[in-house]
Amino acid sequence: MTDSVLNVVLGLVASAISAGLGWLAQMLRRRRKVERVRAFFGLPNGSECLIVVPRSIGTGSHAHTVTRRDAYALMWLAGLVEECGARPELVAHDAAHRGLGAKAELCLGGPVSNERMAAHLAWGLPGVLVTSGPDPGSNVIVVGERDYTADHDQAHTLLARIATPDGGRPVFLVSGQTGTANQAGVRYLVAHHRDLARKYGQDGTFALVLRVVNPEAYGPDMVEVAADVTADALRRPGARSGAV
Repeated sequence: MTDSVLNVVLGLVASAISAGLGWLAQMLRRRRKVERVRAFFGLPNGSECLIVVPRSIGTGSHAHTVTRRDAYALMWLAGLVEECGARPELVAHDAAHRGLGAKAELCLGGPVSNERMAAHLAWGLPGVLVTSGPDPGSNVIVVGERDYTADHDQAHTLLARIATPDGGRPVFLVSGQTGTANQAGVRYLVAHHRDLARKYGQDGTFALVLRVVNPEAYGPDMVEVAADVTADALRRPGARSGAV
């Protein structure tokens, strides 16, 4: 074998090794990213995740319905779960008679239409009060001394992650004042979960109020953080002065 041929062969071998190492490094980076996402959502490969919703599928005229916007949010949630290699299990709010921590849980909707959401708020975020009704200004999220009211120009969503006892799987809450706000909260969670994990940790509890700007014009696309309400949400009403 001449020197020139040997150099060509060595060059090909070096290129193949370099390409293989590059592919391996990318695969390891992707795997680490996936593992971090799985850790944050409590969704190891092959696990199950409860997605808890109001019972009926309808137009939204009844308190116990899943609106069309909520159905869109469910598709986003199911996609997120499946990306982690887990299986979504859709459960009606009044049929989810099980404890916390054994499975990760994503709970959608307000406490009026979702009894499971009401139980989670009372247990894990006692400083949060969510009211709803048909009249303008009746949909309000109250946390500490602050209240967030829905109107024609804005709606709000409570987005929270609650750590469960003994290192169990977490509970995620998306409680919007409208179906559009629910969808916006889910999309924000899917898009920003890495930022949330960096800020609050893989196993931390947090509560945010998101503002959906002009939902009639922009739908669920214009979303901003109105406030980090974690401290007030975790504080029981009797533990603060001047409670609302």
